[in-house]
Parts: sequence; structure tokens; C-alpha cells
Amino acid sequence: MASTQPITGIPTGELPERVLVVGDPSRVGLVSERLDNYRSISANREYVSALGSHQGTEVAVVSHGVGTAGAAVCFEELIRAGATRLIRAGTAGGLQPNVNDGHLVIASAAIRDDGVTRGLVPPEYPAVAHHQLVTALSGSAPTDRPTHVGTVLTSDVFYPGSVLGSNLRQWQRAGAIAVEMECAALFVIASLHGVGAAAILAVDGNPLASDDPGMDGYQPDRAVVRDAVAAMIDTALDALVA
Repeated sequence: MASTQPITGIPTGELPERVLVVGDPSRVGLVSERLDNYRSISANREYVSALGSHQGTEVAVVSHGVGTAGAAVCFEELIRAGATRLIRAGTAGGLQPNVNDGHLVIASAAIRDDGVTRGLVPPEYPAVAHHQLVTALSGSAPTDRPTHVGTVLTSDVFYPGSVLGSNLRQWQRAGAIAVEMECAALFVIASLHGVGAAAILAVDGNPLASDDPGMDGYQPDRAVVRDAVAAMIDTALDALVA
């Protein structure tokens, strides 16, 4: 086995079993503020990796970028490097009327509206989070912030095109509580390797709350979102070491 993973650059022998994955590389810095004995281990492309400890347990935090294609590479290499418990902490758009800015979403499963998992498994194969990690996230979530548990939509499309338009109303009617871009790949890849994975998401808007099909009004950099992201990271770290 290679001493470092070829795309992420993660040293194989240094990775702990418990890994927090985030989309935005800058979010690795937010996590580092909460870790003891923090140190960087690699940075290549969108993949920034670091180690530290939380409540006395060694953990890693790694960024995976935007979308299932690049994220799947990250998840695969993390597992090859020794990860057995992965929690994604990211942002999502609410789909139900009661899932709004500043809320938290714990994904118990994901609808596979992406391209990567179609190339890995048949369409009948489910993308399901590990039940023990879902329970750990639910138990660690703050009681003073609305938290929803359920199925999310993983979509490769962020800005809807003018030809096909958006299918978000369809998935809202089917019961999806939020939309994001990576959970299906995480859950499928983890299941194929027999390791545990789950996700907690901070809601930064609801694309169905107004007539804004082009996402022109999307503004994630707001205090309500920053506060939710902070709560999300704390919850994910606590669940990761539970």
C-alpha cells in the first residue's frame, strides 16, 4: 500500500479511525479551533487534512470539496488509509416548509440523484447512514436549535438550468427534508467497505421558500448560518468520539 494516498496526499500510517469530513477547506480551520494537539498533515487540491484530539480521542478533519465526483475520491482514500468512522459536516438547503435557516439536519439516508453512485452500484442499492452514528448525532445535537432527522436529496445540480429546470418540488413531495451534494456518495462508499458513515448539515436557506429558481438570492454568509455551522461542528465532533 502506498505511504500516501495519491490524490488527497494523506499519509496512510498517520490517519486515525475517526474522521470528520467537510466540504469547504476553510472549514478545517474552524474545526481546528476545537481540537487539542492540532497539526496539519497534508494539503493537495481541495483536500486539506489535519489531526487533533477531541475529548481525549484522536480524530482527523479532511475537506472534500464540492460535489460527489471529487468527494468520492476523498472518501475512498480515507477508508483505504484506515478510516472506519466518518461524519460529514456540511451545509444544505431545506426542502420542507419547516426546515429553515439555522436549523440542523441529520441525514438518515440520501436519495441518489448523482452521477458517481450510478457508476458504483445498481439503482436499487440504498444510500443509508449507519444507525449508531445517526443515534450519536441525535443525542449530541443541541436542544435549543431545531434539528430534523430524515432523508436528504443528494444532487449534482446546484444552479438549475433553463432546459430541464429543477426537480426539487418532486423530492419535497416525496418527503426529502433537505438538499445537498455529497451524502449519497459517502453512504454508498462507506457501505461498500463495511465502515460507518453519517452526516449532519447546517441549513443555509430553503430554495423552495420563494420564487427564485436561479438561486440569485442565495446568501450563505450570514450570522444565522455561521451560528448553525458552529453548532453542527460541535455536534459532529461529540458524535464522532461517542
